[in-house]
Amino acid sequence: MVTAADTTSCDIGVRGGRIVALGEKLATGRTEIDATGRYLLPGGVDAHCHMDQPMAGGARMADDFESGTHSAACGGATTVIPFAAQQKGENRVDGYQRRAAPQRRLYAL
Repeated sequence: MVTAADTTSCDIGVRGGRIVALGEKLATGRTEIDATGRYLLPGGVDAHCHMDQPMAGGARMADDFESGTHSAACGGATTVIPFAAQQKGENRVDGYQRRAAPQRRLYAL
């Protein structure tokens, strides 16, 4: 397993989709995956992506939030932070609020 601090070999216990235990010789789980010789990395964060973003002339980005989050997950990113472009004359807070308002749903993968 690879963390921000080090690389180690260990068993990883997962419950409900979350890591709940790290150690040696953990109890047998319902499902076991042998990752011997492989690296387990935490999911990445994409802090600047353009999903369903309005563009000049009425165009929009190709990915909406559903297709964009699925695509991100396939590439190893487990968190995305969509870019909130300001419109001409708009301040950052107004741009963020306008952008965030219609996007209040989460996509479970």
